[in-house]
Amino acid sequence: MAKTQAAITGVQGYLPDYILTNAELETIVDTNDEWIRTRTGIEQRHILKGEGQGTSVMGIEAVKGLLEKTNTDPGEVELVICATVTPDMVFPDTANIIADETGMKNAFCYDIHAACSGFLYALTTAARFIEAGAHKKVVVIGADKMSSIVDYTDRTTCVIFGDGAGAVMLEATEEPVGVMDSLLKSDGSGRVYLHQKAGGSRYPATAETVANREHFVFQNGRPVFKAAVSGMSDVVTQVMVRNNLTNDDIAWLVPHQANKRIIETVARMADFPMERVMVNIQKYGNTTAATLPLCLWDWEDQLQKGDNIILTAFGGGFTWGAIYIKWAY
Repeated sequence: MAKTQAAITGVQGYLPDYILTNAELETIVDTNDEWIRTRTGIEQRHILKGEGQGTSVMGIEAVKGLLEKTNTDPGEVELVICATVTPDMVFPDTANIIADETGMKNAFCYDIHAACSGFLYALTTAARFIEAGAHKKVVVIGADKMSSIVDYTDRTTCVIFGDGAGAVMLEATEEPVGVMDSLLKSDGSGRVYLHQKAGGSRYPATAETVANREHFVFQNGRPVFKAAVSGMSDVVTQVMVRNNLTNDDIAWLVPHQANKRIIETVARMADFPMERVMVNIQKYGNTTAATLPLCLWDWEDQLQKGDNIILTAFGGGFTWGAIYIKWAY
């Protein structure tokens, strides 16, 4: 009997209309276009504007496009997982809101909170449900409104992040395609270098936490850079070794779009030529959980059935990992 695999059968992205350029950032904070480009590789980022506009707004649009593209009846979807660190509310989960607004009434839904690695965690979890025979059709979303937790007086972080969403359809198949392997890691000691201090149960919102600007992203760049490049290159190598893959076997490396220097260093450490590394950070910035599906969306027309693809990411916590996928269409 053939083994049940979880295959990506469609991908869709969504980006808000408003584009925040480096030139505009020069008028907001003490920075300049050359400084941003040389240190991050970013030229612009999309920002979700408007009162009451949360992460679900982008997730809803990505899922609507996904359902239409894959000709899927929303009622057929059995599970929805949304990876995000910028939920609309503490509860209900943003996945619940997206499912409600897109007609996925027969799905159970929840969020995964793993920072920039969230999409990897969500995709792996969804694949296990399918492989176990529990579900046949799952929607996985990566979406973040990072502009809602970015301090636009802090030039070291505000230039990095953008808003966006991506979603994939994951379906059961007996073909030898889909999610073939994954390796996920975490190290809670890394939280001191990359976190949002206030807003949780340890430091609930008060006038003091707001005044101290503790509801924004804090990042100590140097240790994060070091941990990111070593962590991602290590798991990519491990996944390749245990699946008997060489670099020539891999059609595309899809790294988290955190910083162009990080991407280039990971590619070099893993010995991947940049022409086979997906890079769109210059257009979107770091959209956290959305970067990986947005890459797949941008490159979808270049992917061929049977292509070997490795996704990797690193995020706050620390969290990181890699997934080996054999493209299904």
